[in-house]
Amino acid sequence: MNSSRPYLIRALYEWIVDNDCTPHILVNAEYPAVQVPQGFANDGQIVLNISPSAVRHLHMDNDAVSFEGRFGGVPHSLYVPVSAVMGIYARENGQGMVFDLEPAVDDDEDLDVDDDMPPPDDEPPRPTGRPSLKVVK
Repeated sequence: MNSSRPYLIRALYEWIVDNDCTPHILVNAEYPAVQVPQGFANDGQIVLNISPSAVRHLHMDNDAVSFEGRFGGVPHSLYVPVSAVMGIYARENGQGMVFDLEPAVDDDEDLDVDDDMPPPDDEPPRPTGRPSLKVVK
């Protein structure tokens, strides 16, 4: 099955806007293919206001969220793969959803699965510590 993440992002965005709140997304700025102004990232993360009044040409599909926004008065084109979106929430009340971290997929990786191959012995390391979602005012 396809990932539910892009569908949830779009649904929560619409729900937040319909309730006259300001949608923000928390993004892993170090995820491959993310295009955000790095000078505004903090600890490898950036919070982006994606309200209709703050961005232009917002496009959300199953692969990425893209739009044009201004940072310090300078226009930027932003591109965020949906796997890099760590959460979406309303600025006013914090309601929304935080997503599990997804590992980056290497385009050169062979995605065919051989049923005769045994599974790998070691599991990937789990994130430690508490999530770092912050309320931005």
